[in-house]
Amino acid sequence: MAFQKAVKGTALIGGGAIATVFGLSQVSQHRNKHGALVQVQAAEAVPARKEHLPTREQQLVALQSSGEFDVLVIGGGATGCGCAVDAATRGLKTALLERDDFSSGTSSRSTKLIHGGVRYLQKAIMRLDFEQYRMVKEALEERAHLLQSAPHLSGALPIMLPIYKWWQLPYYWIGIKLYDLVAGSQCLKSSYVLTKSRALELFPMLRRDKLVGAIVYYDGQHNDARMNLAIALTAARYGAATANYTEVRHLLKSSDTGRVCGVRCRDVLTGKEFDVRAKCVINATGPFTDSVRKMDDQEVPNICQPSAGVHIVMPGYYSPDNMGLLDPDTSDGRVIFFLPWEKMTIAGTTDSPTDVTAHPIPTEEDINFILSEVRNYLGPDVEVRRGDVLAAWSGIRPLVTNPDSKDTQSLSRNHVVTVSDSGLITIAGTWASLNCSSAGLPQWTTYRAMARDTIDAAVREHNLEAGSCQTMGLQLEGAKDWSPTLYIRLVQDYGLESEVAQHLASTYGDKAFEVAKIAQVTGKRWPIVGKRLVSEFPYIEAEVVYGVKEYARTAVDIISRRTRLAFLNVQAADEALPRIVDIMAKELNWSEQKKKEELETAKTFLYYEMGYKVKTDQLTDSSEISLVPSDIERYKKRFRMFDKDKKGFITILDVQRVLQSISVQMDENTLHEILNEVDLNKNGQVELNEFLQVRASSGSRKGWFLSSKDMARELFPLLRAGLET
Repeated sequence: MAFQKAVKGTALIGGGAIATVFGLSQVSQHRNKHGALVQVQAAEAVPARKEHLPTREQQLVALQSSGEFDVLVIGGGATGCGCAVDAATRGLKTALLERDDFSSGTSSRSTKLIHGGVRYLQKAIMRLDFEQYRMVKEALEERAHLLQSAPHLSGALPIMLPIYKWWQLPYYWIGIKLYDLVAGSQCLKSSYVLTKSRALELFPMLRRDKLVGAIVYYDGQHNDARMNLAIALTAARYGAATANYTEVRHLLKSSDTGRVCGVRCRDVLTGKEFDVRAKCVINATGPFTDSVRKMDDQEVPNICQPSAGVHIVMPGYYSPDNMGLLDPDTSDGRVIFFLPWEKMTIAGTTDSPTDVTAHPIPTEEDINFILSEVRNYLGPDVEVRRGDVLAAWSGIRPLVTNPDSKDTQSLSRNHVVTVSDSGLITIAGTWASLNCSSAGLPQWTTYRAMARDTIDAAVREHNLEAGSCQTMGLQLEGAKDWSPTLYIRLVQDYGLESEVAQHLASTYGDKAFEVAKIAQVTGKRWPIVGKRLVSEFPYIEAEVVYGVKEYARTAVDIISRRTRLAFLNVQAADEALPRIVDIMAKELNWSEQKKKEELETAKTFLYYEMGYKVKTDQLTDSSEISLVPSDIERYKKRFRMFDKDKKGFITILDVQRVLQSISVQMDENTLHEILNEVDLNKNGQVELNEFLQVRASSGSRKGWFLSSKDMARELFPLLRAGLET
């Protein structure tokens, strides 16, 4: 049956194969001559940017003292911030309110792809659906714009599509070549075919059995939370009064006309309430679209059907070097990606109906589903371990409701702009897509077009005096003077480590120099400045200080959105929290009580929303730690003697270092064998819980030691004996 469908599909598009190849050859010649992308010129009528970014306190004053705004946007995700940029650059007096942090919701929990929806193109061809083709065409054009608007935060990513059936090779090749053709001059790079041997050379872990070859195509990738923040900061630079942690309590309506004329809002951090007046109010709240619509009219029917998508992060070796992997047909008919990101691997996603919540939690069921799909694509000699999941998160995508369908995979992914009787404008749709499911158009990519359509509607509906859209070609925060070699100047001028300098350049763009200027001296010969928050990641303490300037007001803001530590390794984020809280306390004048509250809130966030709970539950379900508190503290101290770098786990290198320091020799194979026994979750690391569990299992055996030398000599036989009791 599958073969018949494939033959049918190939026949439908096969007639255009020759034209496809010819057209692509012309596109390739054009790119080779003129560059990969046609550069989009920025509009000339854009207002001047502010040299100095206003503080949050200054923004709150502006909201309360600037009189009536032309446009007030509710929602600080990708689309909401995009609306603020669009309105401000048209010369409209603009305000934006976000009840949490910028990008705290769906926009920071994506697959990190900037893509045009290759599966949508497949459906457009198979069903001869011009509307779906048009959406893919628009998405590919917007992809090019987004890559150019913030090149420091984004780039082209090759994605490998392994082929395991001979008939799939021409089938997928034609489809991917059409994808290139539709992109036209905005095609990133031409797709190509890999032989079996070449595919395995690039990714040796790939399942070899029945592998025919692979096809590689190109899409974009970005740092989603930082991209969202760059959009918000750009809006502020162009004069928009933007404020995070400012909650809308209810809408204000004119007593004469009954039309929406502003909002009553509350500063979440201080509790102060105030009114903000505006000619036009825009609802860009994503999954919470209907809650704002019901502030306008309690009787209005819901238009969004939320769907949850879970992603996991695994070590970098689970994806090819600098190349993604696509499984186009999972066990349940979906699509799943394995993508390199920040030297780790993102795998996902799932797609299931859910309730709207501000704090979505990844489930063990979803994590195991993704792991099972990973196993299907890797060779039998590769052990995919649950302990390799370093972080996990769930995000809620708002799908536009189709009354004729209950399947979230087949709901319309196109955006809609609606205007209520009272003038409230709502932009709804998958503005921050979490995956490319069987019908999924990825609309993080099209946030700018969605914002353009929304402000166009606002201008028409409320008779606002504004020019045309100015955002095509507009560069975002940090992009103006960025170059691929900018990091070299950071190394040479400030004495930063190369890895740290590259990270700063790719995160802050030309603003990286401002971060480097406030980096503290390390006291070492090299690097001269830049104290790391955790040893294995390039994040430095100066980023916490700079993060406060970027409107970060909680420790969660720092670990999840100003840096991406929580999304890369929850244990590393947990380890960095005390120092982050100390730095923020100094910048924001926190009391000791406030510091404790922030630390607890951030730990709760990691535990529930970033997968720490499911990781811990999986580890401890099989055994309880039956130690009295005094024993636990004593064994924690012994654990820290090995964990000198405060990573939160012990590796064989840590053990070898301690043994060498006290002149104790042990065969490396024996060390590996012992650590494997202690490593209960089989992730190659002995974590504190495992350390305590092993110690608890040794019953009333003699205490390990009083001195570090006794400890090292007695530790391994006792651990092994403890496991055997």
